[in-house]
Amino acid sequence: MPLPEYAIILAGGYGTRFWPASRRARPKQFLSLVGRASLLQQTYRRVARLFPPGRIYVVGNAEHRALLAQQLPRVPPGRLLLEPAGRNTTAAIALAAAHIRTALPPNQQDAVLAVFPADHAIRDQARFRRILHTAVAAAQAEDTMVVLGIPPTHPHTGYGYIERGQPTGRRRGPRVFAVRHFTEKPDTRTAARYLRRGRYFWNSGMFFWRLSTFGDLLRRHLPRTHVAFSGLTPRIRGRDYSTYLKRLYRRLENISVDYALAEPAAARGRARVIPAKMGWSDLGSWGALYDQWAGRGGKNMFAGPHFALGAGGNWLQVPRKFVAAIGVRDLVVVDTPEALLLASRARAQEVGKVVHYLEKRKRQRLL
Repeated sequence: MPLPEYAIILAGGYGTRFWPASRRARPKQFLSLVGRASLLQQTYRRVARLFPPGRIYVVGNAEHRALLAQQLPRVPPGRLLLEPAGRNTTAAIALAAAHIRTALPPNQQDAVLAVFPADHAIRDQARFRRILHTAVAAAQAEDTMVVLGIPPTHPHTGYGYIERGQPTGRRRGPRVFAVRHFTEKPDTRTAARYLRRGRYFWNSGMFFWRLSTFGDLLRRHLPRTHVAFSGLTPRIRGRDYSTYLKRLYRRLENISVDYALAEPAAARGRARVIPAKMGWSDLGSWGALYDQWAGRGGKNMFAGPHFALGAGGNWLQVPRKFVAAIGVRDLVVVDTPEALLLASRARAQEVGKVVHYLEKRKRQRLL
């Protein structure tokens, strides 16, 4: 009998590489960067076409409680989970898994979990749905972790990579491969080598596994976190839930699921990858946002009235002023009431360093 399927949307994080538009009070996932709806709203709608509302859990930061409620007003009670502090993706998934375990009917001991970051963009929705059905079926069939791998289009240094091994069997639709290993974000030369070899994929951050598989990997590779969340489960419906959760989060390691579980799973032969060509972008920087809107053709992207002469490849987000661009290329300019960003598009991934600088100097108004 097929296991019930649940979706987990990870809506935490601060989107520091989208400063100054993304701020602590209103991070990237709450911004409307590709369309009128925010990235979070688009992700929820995309997932809601595949999972019933009662089986979609959204995990966000408690300080964004009002924003989450405002942007997702129809989320059923108990499906919006608030973390008292950010502890990266492993903790967020473990929190949702604990709630899902509690929500399962008495005669049901397991489920399939599908994990989605809240701040990605996907152009080909039909292809996404077909690939997702394959991923869920693979997680149903094996005691493994399944990840969607994006075929690289250029030697990107801002993504982790996945090396595929042999196919794991013939299924209808997209093929499923064993994962040889996950790799760190490479330098340009290494990324170019990965591109030439043709067996590497960008890590999408979309994971699929059984609840029992996730729990076993957590127990093996992050035992303290496993014990902590095992203690949370019986308290979820109790009066001391919030107090216990705050105390629990103070003790948790700040570690991503990629490092904590995906890499060890691959080393033990318990990871699978599905090639997912579906117009995906993690929108990880202003440069990635430019590519999403303009492609790689050298267009200028303006937010308002403008004049351009001999200019190309620029992202000029200056909504309250007339902009004249003459002879400038491949720039990112983002104007807000409190701050102005000027950057080379090629170095847009370094914008997060500005946030670190401001944090060190306690410039809270600019964060």
